[in-house]
Amino acid sequence: MKEVAMLLLVTLMLNGCNSSSTPTAQTSAGGVWSADLPGGTGEASGFSFNTQFTVNGDGSLSITFFQFLTAGTCFPVSGGTESGSMVLTTNTSTNTVTGTFTYTVQAQGNTLTLNGTVTGTASGTTLSGGSITGSWAVTGDTGCNATGDSFTMKQTS
Repeated sequence: MKEVAMLLLVTLMLNGCNSSSTPTAQTSAGGVWSADLPGGTGEASGFSFNTQFTVNGDGSLSITFFQFLTAGTCFPVSGGTESGSMVLTTNTSTNTVTGTFTYTVQAQGNTLTLNGTVTGTASGTTLSGGSITGSWAVTGDTGCNATGDSFTMKQTS
């Protein structure tokens, strides 16, 4: 019984240390984002795109617009089927926002996957100055398999 009480006390203390982090910017992190994916090889290289989405309460994205700025044989300009997630936490002491990001585009038998880290600043309940960095990969048809060392996405509005 003494061990259980001690464990409960430690748990409460640790939770108190994290009380300055809340998911306040979660649903206001959407808008228009622009991505640049350098690297890759052949047709599976040099991707860039614009997308617009809202972030749902569960972190999933409701994507309302997607367009590649680069045309190629791996993906049509209009993309295909997009999905993703963005899970954010705001440090209320500094208004710093951090979180995780995933984004997938599927078209023509190929899949583009992005995994990254979000940073920005909370202005009330809205993410501003949002930036995402991470890695990307394309899998699918011959000639459309590649990995990129890094990508960047910027929140433009």
